[in-house]
Parts: sequence; C-alpha cells; structure tokens
Amino acid sequence: MKTLIIHTIIRFLVAVIIGGFIGSERARHGRAAGMRTYILVYLGSCMTAMTGMYVSQTLGFGNVLRLPAQVISGIGFLGAGMIILKPNNVITGLTTAAGVWTTATIGIAVGYGYYIGALIVTVLFLATIILFAKFERHRKSAEVIYIELDNLYKVNATLTELKKYIPEAFSYQIFAPKSNHSGNVGINLVIDKRIDLDVSSLTEIENVVFVIEE
Repeated sequence: MKTLIIHTIIRFLVAVIIGGFIGSERARHGRAAGMRTYILVYLGSCMTAMTGMYVSQTLGFGNVLRLPAQVISGIGFLGAGMIILKPNNVITGLTTAAGVWTTATIGIAVGYGYYIGALIVTVLFLATIILFAKFERHRKSAEVIYIELDNLYKVNATLTELKKYIPEAFSYQIFAPKSNHSGNVGINLVIDKRIDLDVSSLTEIENVVFVIEE
C-alpha cells in the first residue's frame, strides 16, 4: 500500500509539472487553453490510466486499456470546441486542440509509468510549438495580429493610430476579448501580406494592453 501511494503521488506530481509547463507556454501566447486546462487534462488522463491498472490488479479482471481509449476519443470533442472559423475565413485553435489531445496521451503514459516516453514527447511537443511557430510565421502570405484594448469606446481612435504603425492596408474584426476582462475589446487585424513589424511596438499605443501574432 505504501508503494502504491508513493507511485500515485509521483505520477500526479509529474502530471501537474509537465501539464503546467506546457500550459504556461500556451497561455503566454494568449491561447484559449492555458495552464489550468492543460493540468486538468493531464491529471484526468493520468488518473484514467492509473484507475484501469488499479482495478485490473485489485479485482483481477478488466482491460487496462479500455478507459484510456475512451479518453483519447473524448478529448477529441474537447479539442473540436477550441477550433474557430473567424469571419475572415481564418481558422484558429488547431494547434491548441492538437496540443490538448497530445497532452492527454502524455498523461496516459505517465499514468502507466512510461516516464521516458512521456518526457521525450513533452520535449518534442514544446520544440514543435515554439520552433515551428517561428518557421510558419515566415511562410505565411498574410499577417494576422490580435490586439486587445482596455476601453471599447476607443476602437476608432486606436485603428487610426494603428495606420501610423502599419504601412500596409488591413482589414479588421471586432469581438469579445480573450482575457474576458469587462470593458475590454478584441480586434483581429488582417494584413494582406507579410510585413516586417515588431508587434510589441503596438503596445505603445494608448489603450492597447495586449498584442500577439495569430
């Protein structure tokens, strides 16, 4: 029993650490699924795998792979809810959805005690979303920038200021802020071609509180 408790604590701690690490990186980029989402997905999938093993070992029957198999398909529905088709026909959320699904599989691996596999996939996961994101930004034919204002009545004034920073013509969509802060408003800027722009400079504009490349 003591060994079981130790193994359980270790696996849950690994789930929280890795899930939080991956989630913090996604939250830093303003994604819908942040640290708490990834930790909960990780813990749930880890618990599922451990429960399957516990029932099989304790009662002497049961398929240890059946419960985790349901997690893999169930997480697909959670990920589907994160994929959004915006008015400008720009699809967002695919990477977040794939990330949540992959996090679930890592959690299952940790639940079974397959630490080396979980560690390797975690490293590759982070390398993919960090390094390849930069590569994809260079290949995109259009630029999509999300900005958030702390005053929804300053949209027109902010758009006028943005024209001083962005040399190319752009279209925009206004929608609810990602931060969910009351009084804030989100704007997606769609620039027809790639430009050399330091997006962090846009935070110098009054009322702009957050900027990120989509």
